[in-house]
Amino acid sequence: MKNVMILGAVVAMATASAATAGGMAAPVVEPAPAPVITPMAPMSSDWSGFYLGAQAGAGKAELDGTFGGAALADQDLNNYGVHAGYLYDLGSFVLGGELAYDKLDVDTIGDNNDVVRAGVLAGYDAGRFMPYLAGGYAYLDTDAFGTSENDNGYYYGVGATYAVTPKIRVGVEYLEHKFDDFNDTGVDLTAKTTSLKASFAF
Repeated sequence: MKNVMILGAVVAMATASAATAGGMAAPVVEPAPAPVITPMAPMSSDWSGFYLGAQAGAGKAELDGTFGGAALADQDLNNYGVHAGYLYDLGSFVLGGELAYDKLDVDTIGDNNDVVRAGVLAGYDAGRFMPYLAGGYAYLDTDAFGTSENDNGYYYGVGATYAVTPKIRVGVEYLEHKFDDFNDTGVDLTAKTTSLKASFAF
């Protein structure tokens, strides 16, 4: 009889223990909050405003004609200078004007060759990238013919500009400067330049 009572007590304790274990709630794990990411606003592609900068490059001076009875040979050149201009963004298209000065260092002629340009730009607004056409008036002062000679001409070319920041722009530009019958010498002169440009926008 005593053994039966002990066995009953053990069974009752085991039953109570199981019931208590079954009634325990599982711990609730709260998920970590998702990080809040604020998207950066895209940089404005408005090209309107003034800008100024510098350029440097290389190219070739092509001379078609004779001087002193001798045929003139084409010459390699280096160029460097400054520029300033204004652009107006019309939405898809950009129009503007630019003034520029270049010093031309020609192989056998030297560096006494100055080019001044005043022209227009017509570009396409592709966001931070702007390809464009350029053209206008060019003036050349050179010692290529033994004395200081100067004449008027024109230029045309293509370029592309990339806005690194709203203020800093870099680009590349190819131009051909044409001076037909330069200063009545009978020589047609073409200066072709490819330049890297860097500008600061206001």
